[in-house]
Amino acid sequence: MTSHSFNQSFLSITLTQGSTDSLCKGSIEKNFHVEEQQIAEELNPGERARILRKLDWHLLPFVSLLYMLSFLDRANVGNAKVAGMSKDLHLIGFRYNIAAAVFFILYSFAEVPSNIALKLFRPSRWIPVIMIAWGLVMTLMCLVDSFRSLVIARLFLGLTEAGLFPGVTYYISLWYPRSEQSKRIAIFFSAATVAGAFGGLLAFGIEHLEGVGGLHGWQWIFLLEGIATLLIACLSFFFMHDYPETAKFLTETERAYVINMLKQDANNLATHYHFRFVLQAMKDYKTYIQVLIYMGLLVPVYAIALFTPTIINELGYSATHAQLLSAPPFIAGCFTTILVGVYSDKYQIRGPFIIGGAFVSIVGYILLYCGRQAGVSYAGTCLAAIGVYPTIAVDLAWAGSNAGGDLKRGVVIAMVIGLGNLGGICSSFIYIDPPNFHIGHGTIMGFLFLSILLSLFAMWDYDRLNKKKEAQCQAEGLTDSRRNEFQDMGDASPLFRYAI
Repeated sequence: MTSHSFNQSFLSITLTQGSTDSLCKGSIEKNFHVEEQQIAEELNPGERARILRKLDWHLLPFVSLLYMLSFLDRANVGNAKVAGMSKDLHLIGFRYNIAAAVFFILYSFAEVPSNIALKLFRPSRWIPVIMIAWGLVMTLMCLVDSFRSLVIARLFLGLTEAGLFPGVTYYISLWYPRSEQSKRIAIFFSAATVAGAFGGLLAFGIEHLEGVGGLHGWQWIFLLEGIATLLIACLSFFFMHDYPETAKFLTETERAYVINMLKQDANNLATHYHFRFVLQAMKDYKTYIQVLIYMGLLVPVYAIALFTPTIINELGYSATHAQLLSAPPFIAGCFTTILVGVYSDKYQIRGPFIIGGAFVSIVGYILLYCGRQAGVSYAGTCLAAIGVYPTIAVDLAWAGSNAGGDLKRGVVIAMVIGLGNLGGICSSFIYIDPPNFHIGHGTIMGFLFLSILLSLFAMWDYDRLNKKKEAQCQAEGLTDSRRNEFQDMGDASPLFRYAI
């Protein structure tokens, strides 16, 4: 069907709906349902792909930039350490580990309130505000002159950054159907790997500002990266879009299709705010299974971000070369993150990709654990990043798509990311035995095996629940025509199906 004929059809449907204003409420709802069905039927797959690409171009580049800045600002403490911060602030013993770990305390517990606030306020206001907050903290970190001030700054950095990652993950789920979310989250999350690579290269260049303005090179890292965040935060007030219903870059036809597509994908589940949906998320055992899976994956992710320059430095490379050599593992992780996200959506499976990625990462850590030569250990570092980074995006798409209803989904995503980030505290304290770091590598392998076992359990459990719901629908004759009866049940609705 041509675009012109589809527009005529859509106009006819709209006029037909408008002509029934004098009829009873039941007739209006019936005609509106017919309109939704015809929109879905008349838009061909090519048009659907075009609209999704339009969403991609208007949404993903900017939110990816925001997350790249977020990850760069939280992980640059690792580059600053190698650049001389440890010596200048006398970070002896576990002091650096403590400074790295305190970030996750307030970060973990502020994520659920932040996602609720995102639902209550507009994304185009909430996200820029929290960016300005953490940008100010990051900029002012250039003034830290002791271990105590570093810890306080990291604590507030965690609080102010808390809302971005779960907020944008939730934001993506408000624009795309479940079958299209994994690769979008993968593109968004790949910004973290770009930040890891770019952070090392940037730190290498900024270090040469040592002494300029009376600041050390590592202080310039905090100052310049903080200023960059503040500049982008100001722009985000104008470049962030709120919801499909208010998207100015979509035509009326495209907007109607996106809204209908999301409604069909959600089985018409509730989109409004009510505290019972928060309780649904908190009382669901499946939420905590996903938290533990995510935690098992996130411990190695943060260990790679915080300690890769240190690990490479201990392999015998100079601090300068360690900054440069920390980039390739992140670059490789970026490509595999996007590739795995695309194939996860293509085959509509999540668990197997998480398990496969975790196994690849385990192979990398085995090389790191057993390696005696720098080349072998460096190859292990690359494999570790290639394996584990893609699993994060797939797992978040898995957790989000299996939570029914807008608010429950937002709370589940925030809980998974928030509680899972407590694993970052563990990451901060396991690399304590240089140069081989056997305690760190061994601990991470244990967490990866935990994620593998729980992913196997989750796949079995979701399949069991799907079969149970299918049997209930057949026994009671339940069809999509009765979906309004279950709109407040979330994923407990008999019409809802879990992704495997």
